[in-house]
Amino acid sequence: MAEKMLGQKVWFFPDGDIPPAGHGEFKGHESLVILNPNAQEAKITLTVYYTDREPEQPPVLSVGARRVRCIRSDEGFDGFFIPSGQYALKLESSVPVICQIGRADVRQPNLAYYTVMGFPG
Repeated sequence: MAEKMLGQKVWFFPDGDIPPAGHGEFKGHESLVILNPNAQEAKITLTVYYTDREPEQPPVLSVGARRVRCIRSDEGFDGFFIPSGQYALKLESSVPVICQIGRADVRQPNLAYYTVMGFPG
C-alpha cells in the first residue's frame, strides 16, 4: 500500500509586509516555513506579487524528504531578496507540503512574533 502524501501542492500568503530590521538583539523579519513530511524531495516555485510592479519568480527551492526549511526574509535565498513593503506569495510544490509564515515585528519595545498558516489552493 502506498504511503499517503500529506499537505497541499499550492499555498497562498496574501499578507506579506517585511518589518524594518530594528536595532539590538532581535531583528525584524518574516520567515516562510515549509514542512515536507513526505518521502520525496519537494521542488518549490515561488511567485512574489507586489502592489506596484509585475510578479517575480525567484530561483526554485528544494526541501528534502521528511525535512523542514525556514527561509528568512532578512537572509534571502540564492541571491534573491524580497524588498521591503507589501507583497504576497504563491507557493507551488512538486509534492504536497505544509506551510506557514511568521513575522517578528520589533517596531515597539515589547516586540511581536506571530505565525499564520497559508491558504491551501
